[in-house]
Amino acid sequence: MELLRIIFLTVLMFFVIVTVHEWGHYYFAKRAGILVREFAIGFGPKLFSYRRGETQFTLRLLPFGGYARMAGEDPELVEIQSGQTIALRLDGQDVTKIYLDRLDNRKNVIRGEVTEIDLEDRLAIALDVDGEILNYKVHPQAMMVAKGKETQIAPRNRQFASKTVGQRALSIFAGPLMNFILAFVLFALHTQMAGVPFDKPDHLEIGDVMDNMPASEAGLQRGDIIETINGVPVGTDAEKLIETIAASKDVPMEWTVRRGDQVLPITITPRAMENQQGGKVGTTIVTYFEMRKASFGETFTVAGKDMVNTTKMIFIGFQQLIQKFSMDDLGGPVRTFEVTGQIAKQGIVKLTYWAAILSLYLGIFNLLPIPALDGSRLIFLGVEAVRGKPIDPNREGMVHFIGFAMLFLLMIAVTYNDILRLING
Repeated sequence: MELLRIIFLTVLMFFVIVTVHEWGHYYFAKRAGILVREFAIGFGPKLFSYRRGETQFTLRLLPFGGYARMAGEDPELVEIQSGQTIALRLDGQDVTKIYLDRLDNRKNVIRGEVTEIDLEDRLAIALDVDGEILNYKVHPQAMMVAKGKETQIAPRNRQFASKTVGQRALSIFAGPLMNFILAFVLFALHTQMAGVPFDKPDHLEIGDVMDNMPASEAGLQRGDIIETINGVPVGTDAEKLIETIAASKDVPMEWTVRRGDQVLPITITPRAMENQQGGKVGTTIVTYFEMRKASFGETFTVAGKDMVNTTKMIFIGFQQLIQKFSMDDLGGPVRTFEVTGQIAKQGIVKLTYWAAILSLYLGIFNLLPIPALDGSRLIFLGVEAVRGKPIDPNREGMVHFIGFAMLFLLMIAVTYNDILRLING
């Protein structure tokens, strides 16, 4: 049951982060009047799909992202040419269904050969029906039916490219924006669950313990509370404790530490470490603060500080990755799922904080000027705003295609590395 709970929480976390991102694209595109053909979570084969209004909502097999497919971003998949025989179904005076195949099986339709068609501007079809040219008005939400699949037409004013630069930019930026908002909400929720520390520290305790150093040899463990050294109470001054240890190189020290309900005497002798002055015991000293419930104002203040500090850490990580690039330093979906599972074992409080970090990271990463990401698309819109006309869609599409292919290959490579790490332990 515990394993199932961890898997459920891990999948749920990624589902929420990706859904919020794509919902941002979807919502602001709809507000701008853009036809959103599909709202998908994941890639690959469909697991579940249903239609609501104009949009097909789809859950796909591979949970590595998602997309909101807008009309006009990609070439329309179904085209009708002059001379092609089709069948029309009318509702009153308007064409609501355009059939492209199995014409003999269609009932209550008008069959004929297309002499003229415009499904973007005039929304009109002219058919040659038994030698007579008949003109029909097409409903803006008419469906084209072929191979058992219905595709809604996209008039020009419903296409992505027909909107202003500002509307398109907002539709693109909304995805990362929603991740930033989600990250802030999750940081705030974590603050409410974990609380905030009192102003004064409560005690000093042992942090990480290094192997083959005096601390580990003496039996100190992470979480041990340091009470006295040589009979003198330690208090809460970590710097003074470090100075005392440094001054005791090669001199035995008598510590008392509290471990749970036990008070243990520990004899420990600091020794020198290469390129460092004074004695060292091989452990970090943690200043522990008792926690209290955060006030309403503190919740927002702490969440804001967490946003700023985490953003700085993310950019430092990008800088270090560029300066010392190594495939071994990269982690893909498998590694991310592994780490998330480990954090999920520590409880919902830690998982909430980790989810906030991932949501913030996804928002920032998507704004990087890498082809196929939202940041690259915003740059193209910025260039269009400056020069007063759009860049050739074919060239822009090629740039995004190359960028997507490179990201896909990188994902394969890091996933391979992740699998090797798991196999090698």
